[in-house]
Amino acid sequence: MDLQLTNKTAFITGSTSGIGFAIAKALLTEGAVVIINGRSQKNIDSAVKQLQAFVPNGKVSGIAVDFKDPSAMDAVKQKIDQLDILINNVGIYASKSFDKTTTNEWHEMFEVNLMSSVKLSKYFLPKMKANNWGRIIFISSECAQLVPEDLIAYSATKAAIQALSRGLAQTTKGSNVSVNTLAPGSTLTESAQEYIKNQAIIEHRSEEDVADDFFKKVRTSSLLQRFTQPKEIADMAVFLASPLSSATNGAVIKVDGGSIPGIV
Repeated sequence: MDLQLTNKTAFITGSTSGIGFAIAKALLTEGAVVIINGRSQKNIDSAVKQLQAFVPNGKVSGIAVDFKDPSAMDAVKQKIDQLDILINNVGIYASKSFDKTTTNEWHEMFEVNLMSSVKLSKYFLPKMKANNWGRIIFISSECAQLVPEDLIAYSATKAAIQALSRGLAQTTKGSNVSVNTLAPGSTLTESAQEYIKNQAIIEHRSEEDVADDFFKKVRTSSLLQRFTQPKEIADMAVFLASPLSSATNGAVIKVDGGSIPGIV
């Protein structure tokens, strides 16, 4: 299927690994011009090299900015003027109890996870409206609704993202601009793989047993009963980024393996 993304320009925050990297790869495969983002030039260079190997004729570049830094938007504005697709993916978390999560950690998570999206959307959304075409996609999480006790602050940022996305979508009425959110479930990113590996060492068990137990004992609501692959999230993101998704706006699309209970 031709997703009509050839030469569309996309910027993906937090995309040197994990879900963001998978989205970058998928967009490149569809012929989009891709700008990735990471905190260091070293990570950017490594990711660009990998993406060029995957898609030899792909047009990919990167911007090294840390969205904890108040000057991050200045760097983005210097590098990007017009944009067709904005993927607000960057996110950080602290796996701690509410009592042990510091006020500074709350501020940092809201700055990176939410306020980076606010600032980028304030810059790019008016340009998209002026061009009468654009896609903004927020990457939220199953945690926005499940709210694990050790991820309360992170979950709060992801719930706020869904409210922001819906509100922005309402400002696009009657246009060819859309704003949507993806809510992934437990995904086998590099950090998840590292967690599984470490737990296997600590518990003297196989990594397969640790991964299976996660769904038997922790994410018991999952219908998929396995970690989703980053590509599975990316496939949905790329569809939402395409002109073919024109009838979808203001939605939260669950790519969670059925872990979020209920019918909405």
